[in-house]
Amino acid sequence: MSQRELAEAVGASVGGMHYVLNALIEKGFVKLGNFTAAEDKRRYAYVLTPKGIKEKTNITKNFLKRKVEEYQALKEEIDALEVEINSSTEMKPQKSR
Repeated sequence: MSQRELAEAVGASVGGMHYVLNALIEKGFVKLGNFTAAEDKRRYAYVLTPKGIKEKTNITKNFLKRKVEEYQALKEEIDALEVEINSSTEMKPQKSR
């Protein structure tokens, strides 16, 4: 995926993507290398470093934790609404035909 394609995928400008990739390289999360087999020697590969993989793992772990908490809160809210609906329908008298 090129910088242009990556920028389009995340809704950023190519210049903005270049800036972010350089910042990730400076932080040590991403490593820049050449495609040695490519005919166009201007092509580069952006590879996660071990530090970058660890950071990605932590971000993913925090994301999953947050989503599980959101799920549990929604489940509790749905359960409470079901109890409320069931108790209100039990209290109403049935109409006779």
